[in-house]
Amino acid sequence: MVWSLLLVLLAAMPAQAELLIRITEGVESAIPVAVVPFKESGSLPAGDKVSDIVRTDLNISGEFSTLAPEKMLSLPSRGDEVYFRDWRLLGQRYLLVGEIRQLADRASVRFELFDVTSEKRILGETAGAPLNNLRSLAHHISDKVYEAITGVPGVFSTRLAYVTLQSANGKPLYKLQVSDVDGKRSRVRLESDEPILSPAWSPDGRRLAYVSFETGKPAVYIHELASGQRTRIASFPGLNSAPAWSPDGRSLLLTLSKDGNAEIYKMDIASRSLSRLTEHWSIDTEASWAADGEGLFFTSDRSGGPQIYYKESERAEPRRITFGSRYNARPRPSADGKFVYYVHQHNGAFQIARTNLETGQETVLTRTQLDESPSVSPNGRMLIYATKQGGQSVLTVISSESGASYTLPASEGDVREPAWSPIIR
Repeated sequence: MVWSLLLVLLAAMPAQAELLIRITEGVESAIPVAVVPFKESGSLPAGDKVSDIVRTDLNISGEFSTLAPEKMLSLPSRGDEVYFRDWRLLGQRYLLVGEIRQLADRASVRFELFDVTSEKRILGETAGAPLNNLRSLAHHISDKVYEAITGVPGVFSTRLAYVTLQSANGKPLYKLQVSDVDGKRSRVRLESDEPILSPAWSPDGRRLAYVSFETGKPAVYIHELASGQRTRIASFPGLNSAPAWSPDGRSLLLTLSKDGNAEIYKMDIASRSLSRLTEHWSIDTEASWAADGEGLFFTSDRSGGPQIYYKESERAEPRRITFGSRYNARPRPSADGKFVYYVHQHNGAFQIARTNLETGQETVLTRTQLDESPSVSPNGRMLIYATKQGGQSVLTVISSESGASYTLPASEGDVREPAWSPIIR
């Protein structure tokens, strides 16, 4: 069964590195925000403007609707230039203004966020970045604006890891890539003519664990992103799969079949010592730590088909979490400990669902038909997963709050196996 599942995951079409962005569904309840084009001085780089990137970030969150600049009645860059009546007439709830200046080889930006109804400034800050890194500066501003309005940290400065596949001289070429959350600045971290699966971020955002078939069989590697150094940490006979980091970054949960059956193990990274966490005749796989770092979720077919189970501690007896269909797999808990997300089969469709861990209520979140590999944003407000659209494999991000969504297809071919990085302070 495990090998059959792997073969399904490996089926893919040619792909190219760059990801595009298509906002596919908005919501009427989105909060109106006006992001005024920032005033510029000095020789700033051509290309995307900081305010344009902020506008896109807020739109793709699914919780905001931004006003097009051509509809603005004025273009203030500071608070004393704002006429709140104009913005109320335009139906805006919040207003962001700012100015960006060149200072030698750096850019300095001053920005202010106002509540239009109360006519009060709720955020004011100055930030800087190298001239060649204005995109990171823009994402920082988006994070600050998002948190000032919602009270929840923004995730626009986080990153995505994913796998693409392209044909090179008639042979497959797999690429492990990392990009911004809007698909920009993609960078290839590993190329292989053998499959790459299940990338997983370390809690500090500096390493990726993943499965590679480069030796002809599955093995688990840890990849230091800054140096490019790779370490093979699990290459036992049989299956080596589904790495998941512990919250402290010192260990990995792994699925291994070295003792004959697919079971969940914990590996101490420093010593490479193993602790077996499940022992059953069924297949136990796809484990992930709960938010408290004590319990763990995993997929098991011990009830006759794939279902989500939970262990309150490493020694506790597993208890079944999902009951809504005959197939529920690949659990991914939210960072706040309130929900677990997973792939759910209903009426022949594979969709992403979540269960409220306090009430047990299950909610199906997606409307697409062949969804897989869910990964939850570190603030719990968005979810990325792989799906099919028009015969093409794409990544889709949905708001868990509003249901708004956008897709990140590759410019050619397929893209899959997404993983959302943590917030790095």
